[in-house]
Amino acid sequence: MSTATLTIDIDALIANWRALDRMTTVETAAVVKADAYGLGIAPVARALADAGVRQFFVAVAEEGLALRRAIGPGPAISVFSGHMPGDADMLNQASLTPMINSVDQLLTHVEALPGHAFGVQLDTGMNRLGMEPAEWSALRDIALAQNPTLILSHLACADTPDHPMNAHQLAVFSEMTAGVDAPRSLAATGGVLLGPEYHFDLTRPGVGLYGGLPFVDARPVVTLDVPVIQVRDVVAGESVGYANAFVAAAPLRVATVAAGYADGLIRAMGAGATFTHAGKKLPVLGRVSMDLITVDVTTLHDMPEHLQLIGAHQSVDTVAGFAGTIGYEILTSLGGRYDRVYHAD
Repeated sequence: MSTATLTIDIDALIANWRALDRMTTVETAAVVKADAYGLGIAPVARALADAGVRQFFVAVAEEGLALRRAIGPGPAISVFSGHMPGDADMLNQASLTPMINSVDQLLTHVEALPGHAFGVQLDTGMNRLGMEPAEWSALRDIALAQNPTLILSHLACADTPDHPMNAHQLAVFSEMTAGVDAPRSLAATGGVLLGPEYHFDLTRPGVGLYGGLPFVDARPVVTLDVPVIQVRDVVAGESVGYANAFVAAAPLRVATVAAGYADGLIRAMGAGATFTHAGKKLPVLGRVSMDLITVDVTTLHDMPEHLQLIGAHQSVDTVAGFAGTIGYEILTSLGGRYDRVYHAD
């Protein structure tokens, strides 16, 4: 097989959800936006639903419709972007709950779908989505009279536990929702780890389910094994790859593997990145190209059929670090050419 194999460990995914659930005394939802962080919304969400997840979150209504088709009736599906123009049929057809972000969205929603469930998103300082305090104050009584399913906000700095923004947003959210009967939610993965005062009535972990930071105790969910196409000897002074970006200072053995930036292995990884084999680190040489990456395999006695980029010896966040980015970007960029294997005992 000439394409890389992306193995998704469903048992690890469920173990991570259960571990985060045990950290709280409230309900634990699951965020499956961006095609379940690139791992496949249908198989991932079905497994989570079978494990007991009763509330899911997606970014947009189109994702919610795909999710409903995958998991069927029953679990609630909330949409972070709220009620956007053209969403009414999808919200109604798939029984999706928009998280209303503004007065305009609330008016759109009650006019298009009177009596249809909705939640409310509040801006507690991130300045991204949600009603600001003054807007919420003017609309609060009207919104609460229609029994919203959830009042939520989102933490900007939860992956940095001692950042003062966390306490600030907690105080603002508590003040904005004082006396509210509706369930409240503030914590994603990082918020779960901040402690009980951030948990309220519902937590909604995302990246932690998929083995990413800041959940350092997460079980690895993703393994990426990339086939070796060709191996060659390079003498001192010869270059490897585009733009002569790497020039050998000594004789080397170089393997060319079948993946590149078209597969989500972003070009910025480049030199400084490593693959592994049996725990041994193997440096990337030169530039990442569209379909190919060149790797120094001089230290290997026998050439394996595959080299591993993500797995037991390198986490998705380690690989992200090679490119100066975050695990979220690597996960959600994993390309469509991979042979995806879902493993569960």
